[in-house]
Amino acid sequence: MLGAAAIVVALSAAYTVLGAGMEMTAVEMTRMAGPIGEPMQMGPSTAWTAGYAGLIFLMWWLMMIAMMTPSAAPVLLLFTALKKAGSSPARAPLLSLLFLSGYLLAWAVFSLAATAVQWGLETAGLSNGPMMSLSSRALAGALLLAAGAYQFTPWKHACLSHCRTPVQFLTAHHRTGMAGAVLMGAHHGAYCLGCCWALMLLLFAGGVMNLYWIAGIALYVLAEKHLARARLFAPAAGLLLMLAGASLMATAF
Repeated sequence: MLGAAAIVVALSAAYTVLGAGMEMTAVEMTRMAGPIGEPMQMGPSTAWTAGYAGLIFLMWWLMMIAMMTPSAAPVLLLFTALKKAGSSPARAPLLSLLFLSGYLLAWAVFSLAATAVQWGLETAGLSNGPMMSLSSRALAGALLLAAGAYQFTPWKHACLSHCRTPVQFLTAHHRTGMAGAVLMGAHHGAYCLGCCWALMLLLFAGGVMNLYWIAGIALYVLAEKHLARARLFAPAAGLLLMLAGASLMATAF
């Protein structure tokens, strides 16, 4: 099961690095990235057709798969072990894949919302077009402030607690059968989404395809959920984000 998850992550990461169907690779877009919130002369944005919207959705979803699946590995491995120890060990690999599918469906919902936000930003002229980053320092600062503030909310800590305790989650939300495996995965994905959605929206500040931001956020999420003595990570990150956001807003006018 771990091998299958690793293949999914590797393929999703490769698709992201190669540009996810965009005109430039993520490496090229990362090299061209400017300061947060600075307008860039990049030429006209691509017209939002149904096909282009589908491509942007796929870009977001595969990027989320690459970023979030590693942090879900502990609960996935524990789920697999419990199924192997149960009455039908031969079905454990299938049930684990269904659990992972449910988890990734939760991030598909987020990706759909992120696609809608990106469309709105580009339509309003607030995005740097092909770079897919905010072109307003004030708006970027507000985003950092909001993401930082969310780190202190009870919703953040409630969702993070579920992500940090896979044994408790699997015990409290146990379901049987194939549909149950999908629902359990989606339920766990919903908690992860509640924990990390604001952090993922930071990609609009740094550049949706900026590999430094993608890798940095993914590593932070992994550390926040699973490192020992990581209780101060959320408030520390929140404070830093709020300070950075306030600094950006102070220089925006």
